[in-house]
Amino acid sequence: MKSAAAILLASSFAAAAPATAAPDVVVSIKPLHSLVAAVMNGVAEPALIVDGSASPHTYNLKPSNARTLQNADLVFWVGPNMEAFLERPLQALSKDSTVVALEHTPGLKTLPMREGGTFEPHADDDDHDAHAEAHDHDHAHGEEHEHEGIDTHLWLDPQNAKVLVQEIERRLIAVDPANIAVYNKNTMAVLQKIDALDADIKKTVEPIKTKPFIVFHDAYQYFENRYHVTVAGSVTVSPEVAPGADRVRQIHEKLQSLGAACIFAEPQFTPKILQTVSAGTSAKTGVLDPEGANLKAGPNLYFELMQNLASSLNECLSRAS
Repeated sequence: MKSAAAILLASSFAAAAPATAAPDVVVSIKPLHSLVAAVMNGVAEPALIVDGSASPHTYNLKPSNARTLQNADLVFWVGPNMEAFLERPLQALSKDSTVVALEHTPGLKTLPMREGGTFEPHADDDDHDAHAEAHDHDHAHGEEHEHEGIDTHLWLDPQNAKVLVQEIERRLIAVDPANIAVYNKNTMAVLQKIDALDADIKKTVEPIKTKPFIVFHDAYQYFENRYHVTVAGSVTVSPEVAPGADRVRQIHEKLQSLGAACIFAEPQFTPKILQTVSAGTSAKTGVLDPEGANLKAGPNLYFELMQNLASSLNECLSRAS
């Protein structure tokens, strides 16, 4: 026969246990995963597909990723223009899984992919026509890619991040209403934290925002629009494809004619081509990380990522004459 103390201890554990199991949530890339993890804090930790220093531009789905997806109740991704490698696997998921392409979130400020001038033409645009339809079980089958051609680095504007956080909260509540109070509380805290981040970034980039710089690939349009920094061009559009000799010459000439203060590489792609492009110019070199490749995944990653972008720009451009 159990003692009264044992019975009391057992009952306390039973009372503390959640009424229903937390949902299995899977997220494609680190910046989105960070926002989802922040909203889910205290409920469960979402799984991440593109982990470590990998890039969604060059990622190949692993068998372990496929198994994780098969068990998912809810999957968040940007959409096929960002994580093309996920499109077919997501189409194959059970109808019991909810797949959310966050690029379709109402209220997002979206920008078209740009080309021409110092931004390399999107020679692979025609390839997107071969993509199958986006797979979101909340939309009717047969939905077309209405957001074809948008810049998918949506999270680099903190105002967009706030919209994404509220959509993430809504989707989590839909599959896990038992934890609505936790999701509500976490969402309010994250929104306030994003507002503080936004204010800090404005202060950090204010002294250098008129100095022109060139980036490795055109991933920073949302950051540029939010903070009015001066991106003069990109070396390449598709970071997995090395730019041709003509492109290198054009960017080299642009660096000289503009007097661009800095040229930035990215952690996943550190091509020697940047040394060639900047040779004979006064441009400094730096590194920008739009996807958090070198950061630990988790709820703080988004904030570190954004602060690092601002700090890296300030550090390099402040050194330039």
